[in-house]
Amino acid sequence: MIYLLPRIWIHAIWSTKDKTPFLNPAIEKSVHFYLSSKFEEAGCQVRIINGMPDHVHCLFQQNPLKSVSDVIKHVKSGSSYWINTQHMIKEKFAWQKGYAVYSVGSTGLEWVQHYIAEQKNFHLKKSFQEEFNHFTRMHGLGEQAVG
Repeated sequence: MIYLLPRIWIHAIWSTKDKTPFLNPAIEKSVHFYLSSKFEEAGCQVRIINGMPDHVHCLFQQNPLKSVSDVIKHVKSGSSYWINTQHMIKEKFAWQKGYAVYSVGSTGLEWVQHYIAEQKNFHLKKSFQEEFNHFTRMHGLGEQAVG
């Protein structure tokens, strides 16, 4: 008998350490591309990655044979190591310790993809903390402090 394991779409958000705006326009595309390659390496299909200088949003299909925490750890640790060994910025780069993840149903995929694609426009009106609070309220978690 063959069992098909379900594939769940995940919207993950995390920031740079101390919300330092490390991901400047000169390196942003390279970092997003590398993040995507680390997700793919973990067996996760990526739909979109985008963000701001102090945080990223990733929409990916979870590998059912791995935990979300193992995938995020793989992506964050591999990418911070890569950013530092490539000397992309003068300071030592690091991601924050935590992250937020939300499952996304098939009916919400297009909305989340559009939302991630429009990060620069969205943040003309809302801070990262306001955005994070919006997501925690939307998912019934109440307001949380980022950091």
